Amino acid sequence: MEIDLLIRNGRVVDGTGNPWFQADVAVRGDRIVAVAPPGRIEPRNAREVVDASGCVVSPGFIDIQSHSIYPLMRDGRSLSKIAQGVTTEIMGEGWTPAPFGGRISEPIPSAYFARRLPEWEERARQWRRFRDWLEAMVERGVSPNIGSFLAGGTLREYVKGYDMSPASPDEIAAMRRLVAEAMEDGAFGVAYALIYPPDAYASTDEIVEICREVARWGGLYITHIRSEGERLFEALEEAIQIGQQAGIPVEIYHLKASGRRNWWKFPSVLERIERARRDGIDVTADVYPYTAAGTGLASVLPPWVAAGGRFYENLRDPAMRERIRREVTNPSGDWEALGTEAGPEGIMPVGLHHPSLLRFVGKRLSEIAAERGQDWIDAAIDLLSIEGRNIFTIYFVMDETNVRAALRQPWIKVATDAGGLDPAWARAEGPVHPRAYGTYPRVLARFVRELRDLTLEEAIRKMTSAVADRLGIRDRGQVRPGFFADLVVFDPESVADRATFEDPHQLATGIRSVWVNGVCVLRDGIHTGAMPGRIVSGPARA
Repeated sequence: MEIDLLIRNGRVVDGTGNPWFQADVAVRGDRIVAVAPPGRIEPRNAREVVDASGCVVSPGFIDIQSHSIYPLMRDGRSLSKIAQGVTTEIMGEGWTPAPFGGRISEPIPSAYFARRLPEWEERARQWRRFRDWLEAMVERGVSPNIGSFLAGGTLREYVKGYDMSPASPDEIAAMRRLVAEAMEDGAFGVAYALIYPPDAYASTDEIVEICREVARWGGLYITHIRSEGERLFEALEEAIQIGQQAGIPVEIYHLKASGRRNWWKFPSVLERIERARRDGIDVTADVYPYTAAGTGLASVLPPWVAAGGRFYENLRDPAMRERIRREVTNPSGDWEALGTEAGPEGIMPVGLHHPSLLRFVGKRLSEIAAERGQDWIDAAIDLLSIEGRNIFTIYFVMDETNVRAALRQPWIKVATDAGGLDPAWARAEGPVHPRAYGTYPRVLARFVRELRDLTLEEAIRKMTSAVADRLGIRDRGQVRPGFFADLVVFDPESVADRATFEDPHQLATGIRSVWVNGVCVLRDGIHTGAMPGRIVSGPARA
C-alpha cells in the first residue's frame, strides 16, 4: 500500500475515550487509511515517515467556540490555535459577517476592533448568503478547517437593527427565512449571546420561534445564557425551556458561576443539567480552563444603552449618563450586571489604544478610577467614550473548584472562546485573554498531568469526538480509517501553556506536529505556512 504519511511508534489516543494503544497511522491524500499494529506497514511505502516515539497521536482538536473571524481575515495561519493542536474552528457567538443586508450597516463592526480591514470591508458587503464569507476565507487560505453557527445577534440586527421592541410576526417570518438559508449553507444552528445587544433584546418566545426553524433543519441551539451570575438559575431554566419548546438540542457556552457571591450555585447548576438529561432533555455545555472571563468593558453597562445604535451618543449625554449610573449601582435584575459581580478590583481593561489611556493597560478598574479621581462607573463610561469602541477586558469572576468540577462532567467539552493570534502582530494590539494561546495544553498539563482530574483519554475525547458528535460532523474527531487526517502529535510530559494574564502573547509548548486534511501545518513546533483548511458544514448541508 502506497501512502503519503506514516506516523510510527506513537501512543494513539483515538478520541473515543477508549484506552490508548500502540499503533502506526497511515495517511493517503486527505484521509487516514490505516491504524495498524506497530511494524505492520512498511516505511518504504510512505513518502514521509514521522517517528512519534514517546509521543501521543490524537485527532486534531475542534474548538466549538472560536472567535477567529476577524483574526483569520488578518492572518489565515491562526498560529496560536494551530500551536495548541486545534485543526477545526467553529465560530458564530456574537456576530457573523454574513448574511449582510437589511438593517446591518457594517458587516465587520469597527467598534469591536482596533484595526480596520478595508480590504475585507468592501468585499464583505457582497456577502448576502451565510456561506459567502466562509468560502471567501477558504479561497484566500486558512490553516484550520472552519465552520460556524448563524449569530442570533446578526439575525436580529438584519431584521430589526438595534430596536428593542418585540419582533412582530412578519419579522419572525423574515428571521426564519434567513435561518433556513443559513442552514442550507451549512450553519450548525443558531448562536445567541444573551448578555449583549441586540441578542439581549430577544425574548424567550422569539428565540423559541427561531429555534423551531433551526430544529427543522437538524441544527443546534448554542447560547451564552442570559445570566451567569445573580440570575444564573433562571437563565439556565430559560435555555432548557427553549430546548423543550422548540424540540432542539441545547449547548451552553462557557458554563460558569460568575462572581464570588454566586460560586455556591455551581453544584446546583451541574445537578440541574444532570436532572434535565435524566429526563430526556438534550442539554450539554463547554468550558475554558481559566478562572477569569474576557469580554468588552461595555458589559458593565445595561444593554439598553445601545438601543437604536446610539451607544456612544448615550454615554456622552449627561441625563442618560445619570440613568446609567443609577442602573449600574442598583441593577434591575433583568440584565447581567458584570461590573457588580466582578467588582472594580476584579475588572482589568486591557484593550486600550487611545494615547491618553495607554498608561492604564493591565491595571484594575479600581486603580484606574482612583488615578482619575472618579467613581468606577464614571471611569468605565469615560474609558469607553474616549476609546470610541468596546474595550477588551478581563473579569476575575470564577472559582477553580467549579472549573475542576465542570471538567469532570462527561457532557462537558473544551473550548477557547478566543481567536487565533500571532504574537508578532497581536502584541501591538495589547494584552488578550491567555485562553487564545493556552486552552488545550493547559487542560493536558494542569488538569490531566498535574491535578489528575481527567485521564488523558477523557480529556482528548472532550476536545475531539465529543465536539464532532455534538455538531454532527461524522468524519473528523477520531483517529480512524476513513476519517479526515486532522492529526496532532504531542509530548504528554512537556505539553504546557505559557500564556499568562500578565504576559499572554506566548505560544504553547509540547505540540510537536499538526496535520489538517493530511497536510502538515506545524512541524517540530514551527508553522509551515500551509493553509489546507476547508469548510465544515452542519447536518442540513452535509
